[in-house]
Amino acid sequence: MAQLAGPPGDCCFSKGVKFEGTPVGKVVTIAGAETYISEPQTSSNASSGGGKKKVILFLPDVHGPFFDNTKLVQDYFAENGFYVVGIDYFFGDIVDAHDNEPGFDRQAWMKKSQVQAAEVLPKWYEAVKEMYGTCADANYCSVGYCFGAPYVLEWTTTGEIVAGAFAHPAFLNEDHFRGVKRPLLMSCAETDHTFPLPARRRAEDLLIEAKAQYHIQVFSGVAHGFALRGDPNIPDTRWAKEECASCVVRWFNRFINESSK
Repeated sequence: MAQLAGPPGDCCFSKGVKFEGTPVGKVVTIAGAETYISEPQTSSNASSGGGKKKVILFLPDVHGPFFDNTKLVQDYFAENGFYVVGIDYFFGDIVDAHDNEPGFDRQAWMKKSQVQAAEVLPKWYEAVKEMYGTCADANYCSVGYCFGAPYVLEWTTTGEIVAGAFAHPAFLNEDHFRGVKRPLLMSCAETDHTFPLPARRRAEDLLIEAKAQYHIQVFSGVAHGFALRGDPNIPDTRWAKEECASCVVRWFNRFINESSK
């Protein structure tokens, strides 16, 4: 099982540049995991055909769902008509909690966090469906950033969601792409130590072999982390960050609308 996207690197542990804005969501506990919830302020575009709610399962990077930049991205999706739920599968033990810890063992922390995430996500998703309705009553999509990407891919292979998306992923192997059954959007950086060009091209080959429905966007002039931690004062980075979020909205709306016909 060949690895395509490796583990988070040094840049993943930096908070990057703070985005402008004030988060408006709230924090609740779902299936034992604290979760950031951001919901549409109006109901005008908050449902698809048949009156189903549109829900995004938001899977954060190593800084968790409560980092202000990450909250603002979730709020953006809510502004565009989605009910957004961002899980803290780190249970408060985000990487930032270890900023001043001498000898912090990143590898051990990541392995522990992966085990936690794999254990909590299935029951968390079931609890989310109790809030917003089963798949017969709501349209679920998922987007993952870095650490969160493999869990999106797993849902696309099981058909648990209408569509999936990721940005600058980590921890992906060939099998993640071989079994894709739902539309997949890949937002990638031109410079990415974790998901380099040869791996990205191999992923595309596997998606073609699987006859998957996919779209790959690659942003020049940016590096891994641009979608949540990039400097908005740099034109290329600002464009990539904003276009990535906008494309996620359009991608999900497209397949939600098609599934409602």
